[in-house]
Amino acid sequence: MYRFSYAEILEDASDGCRERERMAFDRAIELLRMAGRDNASPPERSDAISFVQRLWTVLIEDLMSPENGLPETLRAQLVSIGLWIMKEADLVLRGESKNFNALIEINSMIRDGLK
Repeated sequence: MYRFSYAEILEDASDGCRERERMAFDRAIELLRMAGRDNASPPERSDAISFVQRLWTVLIEDLMSPENGLPETLRAQLVSIGLWIMKEADLVLRGESKNFNALIEINSMIRDGLK
């Protein structure tokens, strides 16, 4: 029988969480790319924005949690980025912006930072 240390189990759990976060970002980026096309339908755009806003709502809640293990400064920076993304996404949803490229770029950078 194998024995694992608690630290090894936590590391594996953390790796699994990061992988799920990367997958969620991949999906968000894919939806934003499809929604940013000239021939995208209003439901495609709405679905993409809704997904991104739900993703960042969950992330911000986690970042604000005292149990989050990231350094406080990094957490604050990520919350700030998340709030900007949600605000920009809202502008896109209301038709006041078509800034899909910025949303894609920022979410891609955050996803790439999870590696």
